[in-house]
Amino acid sequence: MSDAGGPYLFDVGVIALAHTEAPVREAALTYVRDAIAGDIDAVVPYPALFGAHTVLTTYYGRSNAEASRLLQNFMDAKRIHWNGGLSESTVRDGFSQASETNVGGRDGYYAQVAIDEGVNTVLTIDDDFERFDAFDTEVILSPAEFSELNRFLEN
Repeated sequence: MSDAGGPYLFDVGVIALAHTEAPVREAALTYVRDAIAGDIDAVVPYPALFGAHTVLTTYYGRSNAEASRLLQNFMDAKRIHWNGGLSESTVRDGFSQASETNVGGRDGYYAQVAIDEGVNTVLTIDDDFERFDAFDTEVILSPAEFSELNRFLEN
């Protein structure tokens, strides 16, 4: 995979999807594998792992122990830039981002991290990040794949 759009920030949905058995997980898994291998420049905020844990246990049916193990293993990837920047100013600026673009507070925070880290592209499974001009957004699932994921989650 080319790193032309990097550095990339990984959104919660991408991290979670890569750690599932969903039929459309390959798009997410490819990015995660490339990040682990160092083939792309990846930024992952530590708080996104808590979000991914919640998604894995709530929507994908993973046990607490299984989700924790998967994400702890992911954390062992040394070539990923792990961001733990939960400073007051980053959180405050994240809320400003959320307010200005009418997205949730968590997405505002991730957008601010992307800006602070000089991220060129946010990888996501929804289009909320397209409201930001400071970086590109790559929705990794096509509309058909997103529909397939929703059908998978309904079962």
